[in-house]
Amino acid sequence: MPILPKIIAVLICCGVAQASFADTVSAQNGDDTFFAGAQVNQAVNTSGDTFISARSAKVSGASQGDLHVSGFDVSVSADANEDLYAAGASVVIRGSVGEDLTAAAFSLRTESTSRTQGNARLMANSVTVEGPVGGALSVMGRDVILNAEINGDVRVLAQTLSFGPDAVVNGTLTYSTEEKMSVPTRVAAANRVEFEKFSGGRVWEEWQNVGEDMPVFPTFASMFFGFLISLFFFLVLGAIMLAFMPKRLRRMRRSIAEAPGQTLILGVIGLSMLIGMVPITAMTIVGLPFVLIVILAIVVAWTLGYALGAYSVAMRVWTGLGGADDPSNGIRLMVLAAAITCVALLNFIPFVGWVVNYALVLLGIGAMTRAVFQSLIGSPDVVLDVDMKPIED
Repeated sequence: MPILPKIIAVLICCGVAQASFADTVSAQNGDDTFFAGAQVNQAVNTSGDTFISARSAKVSGASQGDLHVSGFDVSVSADANEDLYAAGASVVIRGSVGEDLTAAAFSLRTESTSRTQGNARLMANSVTVEGPVGGALSVMGRDVILNAEINGDVRVLAQTLSFGPDAVVNGTLTYSTEEKMSVPTRVAAANRVEFEKFSGGRVWEEWQNVGEDMPVFPTFASMFFGFLISLFFFLVLGAIMLAFMPKRLRRMRRSIAEAPGQTLILGVIGLSMLIGMVPITAMTIVGLPFVLIVILAIVVAWTLGYALGAYSVAMRVWTGLGGADDPSNGIRLMVLAAAITCVALLNFIPFVGWVVNYALVLLGIGAMTRAVFQSLIGSPDVVLDVDMKPIED
């Protein structure tokens, strides 16, 4: 899979999707291995790519392919033979990385036991780099501490930048801060240091406000992190669905493509039935405790419907442009990521964005309603007479 889709694939939900799993569950799809749960403490020994998603994720062992880890608290002690992707509120990297490292968090640290053979791309409010990097290092953060040897070039965009005693840059150090600083010669010779003044004071004010007042996100940070978390969540959800119910997902997707108008009407019916259950359940008095369950079911159906609708429409566009009707799961996740991104951009258009989002929800719920009706009614076979011959009209 190309780098960009994998970066997108790791930037997911940070613990939102995992809350529904009381215990760790796992699935295998080809060479891909998936783990999910509320709290996952997993020792991996996988031959292919590994995906781990949890509210609290602690990973040890080794992955021979790429390693993807997401959660609220993330601790990666596992060695990744290829690329490592991590995202969360707090991320600590302790294992070695055979190729490239990409990580995003609010607080991010690579410890001295972590050695990245390739390039490292780090983004967080607070970034501490103590693990050596064999290639180039790219860092974006409010407060950045560099305390490791970097064999390649280093580019840092930060409000504050400081160097520890073990900081060495063998390539060119390019840093962007509000003010020019004095870089110790032990870190990099003067002829290998470049300063690019950064005048984005308003951006750093937003980052600072996030750190000082976490419950109230400012506009810039809320839009940025909201999009990343939402995209991350839907891609994890898509990966789980593709792993656990690929055939059913394919049938629902094709039902939308074959009869979009009918599916849209079924979506209206299905959503109306769910919403109508709230007052009806409450009127029974004894059903009052179950009203919250019904509301939760509406939220779940809305979320799943949105994901299914976006995925189905995107796959229809994909096949219309000449793409394979049954591509690999990696391509499917790329298509879903592109769909979520496009729909998110449409939200900036008044009225149109809401209409498109709501239509996708109705399409997805309509496909699920059709599946439920078919499971209740059954699929009628050809009517035969007593001689086992089809009856003609």
